[in-house]
Amino acid sequence: MSHRFLAPLSLLACSLAAAHYVPALPDSAIAKPSRQFGLPFAGAPGVNSWLLGQGYGNTTGAYRQRQRTYGNLQGLHAGLDFSAPCGTPVRSIGDGTVAEVDGPHGSPPHNVVIDHAGNLSSLYGHLLERSSLRVGTKVKRGDVIGKSGDSQLTCVSAPHLHLELRDASHQRFFNPLPYIAANWDTLSLAGSFGRGYEYDLSAPRKWQTPDSQPQVSRGGRLLNEFAQPWPPAPGGSR
Repeated sequence: MSHRFLAPLSLLACSLAAAHYVPALPDSAIAKPSRQFGLPFAGAPGVNSWLLGQGYGNTTGAYRQRQRTYGNLQGLHAGLDFSAPCGTPVRSIGDGTVAEVDGPHGSPPHNVVIDHAGNLSSLYGHLLERSSLRVGTKVKRGDVIGKSGDSQLTCVSAPHLHLELRDASHQRFFNPLPYIAANWDTLSLAGSFGRGYEYDLSAPRKWQTPDSQPQVSRGGRLLNEFAQPWPPAPGGSR
């Protein structure tokens, strides 16, 4: 490739990196949780529609991969996983503007980011195909923004939607529960909430409920290097 093409590509790479690693917004600039958003699927949960899978925070799965997969997220699972068949329509959780389509913020094979009021952004990851939406498009709560897919690309092994709620700088990740109007107690009966968190036996009550999970800062130190983890990670997984 000639140098006249390399220069623009280098500038593009730098701009993406800058967008990814801009300074975090202060607390005063972030909207407080008031159950202002909805769920990303229409209709009732069920075995043939969608169910809550992995929760946000210090899940047992995240703990076992706290350095290998989640090291840049302080060792925690920074979103909610909703199990759903491939092709299930994914809906915007709130009014906003499409900020990215297959952008640099992870969750392949396809993803969408929507900016909302109060400097909040929602990310919809592991989509089946590239969304037909364009950056800058205005969306309303409940609008279809894509189709759920599979992180392992099989539509058999891991079909699910990964949903995150971030600040608009993409440097902080929030527990979506107090932001989303839903009956989380009922949803947790079929999901991992309530029984899917890692214990530190030296402080066994820490982070054991869905609403007590900590905020995540990109690139911060690991929060879950537990002295006495339970259940123990097989083979000392990291």
